[in-house]
Amino acid sequence: MVFLDLPMAERVRRITDAGFDVELWDTRTHDVAGLAASGAVFSSMTGYSAGSLIDPDTSADVVRTAEELIPTALELGVSRMVVHPARLIDGKAATPAYRASGAMWLTAVRTLEKLGDLGARHGIVFALENLNTIVDHPGIPLARAKDTLALVEAAAHPNIKMMLDLYHAQIGEGNLIDLLGRTLPHVGEIQVADVPGRCEPGTGEINYPNIARMLEAAGYTGTVGMEAWAESDSALALGRFREAFTVRRTVSPALA
Repeated sequence: MVFLDLPMAERVRRITDAGFDVELWDTRTHDVAGLAASGAVFSSMTGYSAGSLIDPDTSADVVRTAEELIPTALELGVSRMVVHPARLIDGKAATPAYRASGAMWLTAVRTLEKLGDLGARHGIVFALENLNTIVDHPGIPLARAKDTLALVEAAAHPNIKMMLDLYHAQIGEGNLIDLLGRTLPHVGEIQVADVPGRCEPGTGEINYPNIARMLEAAGYTGTVGMEAWAESDSALALGRFREAFTVRRTVSPALA
């Protein structure tokens, strides 16, 4: 989502030179060997290419294509593979549905359990990402953070975690610091972008420095990933991201 004017190999080098790990969406169109040789450290990637977690007729395709992508993850050193509550095509619901059913719920939990077993065999965590259904992803059932948390809790597998996306949560639910307090034990990664616009922290309404302080106070040591467009300049966007999550401690003056 940054340095979009550059070839992918140069993008990952620029991100690495700025001191960040790299997260990838669909890896199937990339030169994986070239990326692996780039010197970049890769943190996560999309973890399936077909099927829907909540559809009894296609959920097996989620597990099958996840297994097909495992070699790519291992070659890149990726530790998290991201899945969604339903299949997306160009960010939209492949089969829109506006009401969740019990069958969807049970299918999602059982599919997550199978993904967890797959991940355990290869040392990979599958992370279920929450989505907003108002702006970006209409027609995705069980997409809110409270739903994805409940699914992860029900799967109860050490290789199944939440990919807690605070951009999506702000649009769909808000109350982010309380949400973090409830979900952190189940979070594998936190993703951020500002609202509105989905650009870097500091360009919208979310107080990310307050969130950073809350995460430090809670002892969170996991990854925070910027899944955001650059409002103008990509290097500036990365600098704003770093600044938002740099917690500075102040010393209170001594009382005489």
